[in-house]
Amino acid sequence: MRGVVFLGDRELEIRNFPDPAPGPGEVVIEMKASGMCGSDLHAYRAPRAGGGMGAALGLGGSGGPVIAGHEPCGVIVARGAGVSEAEAPIGQRVMNHHYEGCGRCAHCRVGWSQLCRAGITVYGVTGHGGHAQYLKAPARTMVPLPDELSFEEGAAVSCGTGTAYGALHRMRLSGEHTLAVFGQGPVGLSATLLAAAMGARVIALDVSAERRALAKDFGAETVLDPRAADPVQALRDLSGGEGVDLALDCSAAPEARAAAVRCVRTWGTACFVGEGGDVRLEVSPDLLRRQVTLIGSWTFSSLGQMQCARFIAERGIPLAKLITERWKLDQATEAYRLFDRQTTGKGVFVF
Repeated sequence: MRGVVFLGDRELEIRNFPDPAPGPGEVVIEMKASGMCGSDLHAYRAPRAGGGMGAALGLGGSGGPVIAGHEPCGVIVARGAGVSEAEAPIGQRVMNHHYEGCGRCAHCRVGWSQLCRAGITVYGVTGHGGHAQYLKAPARTMVPLPDELSFEEGAAVSCGTGTAYGALHRMRLSGEHTLAVFGQGPVGLSATLLAAAMGARVIALDVSAERRALAKDFGAETVLDPRAADPVQALRDLSGGEGVDLALDCSAAPEARAAAVRCVRTWGTACFVGEGGDVRLEVSPDLLRRQVTLIGSWTFSSLGQMQCARFIAERGIPLAKLITERWKLDQATEAYRLFDRQTTGKGVFVF
């Protein structure tokens, strides 16, 4: 089979790999859609000598070339020893919870295998991912895809949209809240779409006019260009001078992270989901003296992934609007060059 490998310095290759065969406890899924995620850009842009995508994301180096793509969605086509038909029916439509831990610790047992202290494999980062015809992974990492959702929507839920859903739940968002979402890439747009569906008032911020237009279409009441004026003051002006209830940073930009903390009201909550980078805060005025809660939210559990998919399916949320580009694997170079501009919605490889 052929798979996409990030080389660094904004270059990639499509290389040949053996078709995978499932071992004990494993399945192989035939890919139908594999999403492009903003965190891919860390490896795509990293220096060639940087150690691969795992090193770029602080998850360890690789012993060899790794197929990219940590948003896989497809159908089960093979089972290994010890995997029953009831557990993994051939032909079942599935997403992949793209982490493997020890399977025995408290985190793994409740579906948070990415928190496993024994070490993890992240499919598409430190293990072969979905930008290829097939993906091999443990049967326990498979999450059923509701019939109401397309494979493309399932790929979105498998990281970006699921990450937004997880963060909104961590913040306990409700229809009573005003939420500011910094960054309107695929995660931020998903947060805007989901929060609006949950009844919240959403204010979306992005430096890209194209992405601000998408956010408006996705349910944002107001969109702001954070370069046009001080975003903290603008958000206070839009919330009676108090500040917003909740703020979510999906950009990983230091200035956006700081603004997300400073724009919330006293007793407000800010949440960071963007990978990498740093932020400088003045602890007393920014946090302590306003009783601000600051949350870090890393993706979702396997149960959370299922709940996100069911929420979208049952509410008829138009997640398909998030997909603005569809690509064949042979177009990977063109696809990532466009995605690197950060002006589009979500790009997905379709098979």
